[in-house]
Amino acid sequence: MLDPHSRFLDTLNLVPSHDAPESGFLGQSEYTPRGRIFGGQVLAQAVIAASRTAAADRPIHSMHGYFLRPGNTDLPVRYDVEHINDGRSFASRRTQASQNGTPIFSMISSFQREDVGIEHQPEMPNGIPDPESLPTTADIMQGHEDPLPRWWANGRPFDVRHVRHPVYVAPAEEPVAHQSVWFRTTGPLPDDETVHRAALAYASDYAILDPIFGRHGLTYLDTSLSTASLDHAIWWHRFGRADEWVLYDLVSPAANAARGLTFAHMYSRDGKLLASVAQQAMIRGPR
Repeated sequence: MLDPHSRFLDTLNLVPSHDAPESGFLGQSEYTPRGRIFGGQVLAQAVIAASRTAAADRPIHSMHGYFLRPGNTDLPVRYDVEHINDGRSFASRRTQASQNGTPIFSMISSFQREDVGIEHQPEMPNGIPDPESLPTTADIMQGHEDPLPRWWANGRPFDVRHVRHPVYVAPAEEPVAHQSVWFRTTGPLPDDETVHRAALAYASDYAILDPIFGRHGLTYLDTSLSTASLDHAIWWHRFGRADEWVLYDLVSPAANAARGLTFAHMYSRDGKLLASVAQQAMIRGPR
């Protein structure tokens, strides 16, 4: 059996479809304990599929996607890419992910030839502990026999370390709508910018509900909750390696009408802003 990192690399290795090899691709589905595809997998594979159809000198710089239905981990995912526009500097694509002919995710993405211009960014938060000083998820999950905590601890292809106490199985220590985590892949990635941007997209679905759950004393093992990602957006600002430590700083400005919103920034260890993320999720459960 392959280790999580090797499975992750296989997940990103999409295969051209026989009927449309230039615009159709097939991706493997990763195992999850509950049989529902992890949203980050679909995000990463959609980024790879769309990037395959764009010029090599135009990396993806933004995507906006909608999760339409839960995906089944027992089935592969097909990605069909439509060319919308190819301009002098920018290109755009529409990508639809489906299983058995039924759409599960739809994305529009934009690509840009590298350019120069004015620059500014928010500062990386101060006082964040180094990742080496924080417990691993495996450390936190010791003693939990439920399949989901065991998968969090040992089955994921990223090393994820929380600055505030995570809300995996216990509520936050204080009701704060903010969380910061360090993450990096558990093994090296190839020197391919598209792979690293896809890996950041994959990891962007980690901890995305933490600030909402933390604010309201909820946990991921709360069986009275029903949650689902609704829409997801990423803006890549510059190249960053996903196999080196990345700080993911998340805040939830609002939750209402059974929906919760999270904004987030990704920083390299030396403080460069790599990407910005936004997600809205359905959260139904205790009032």
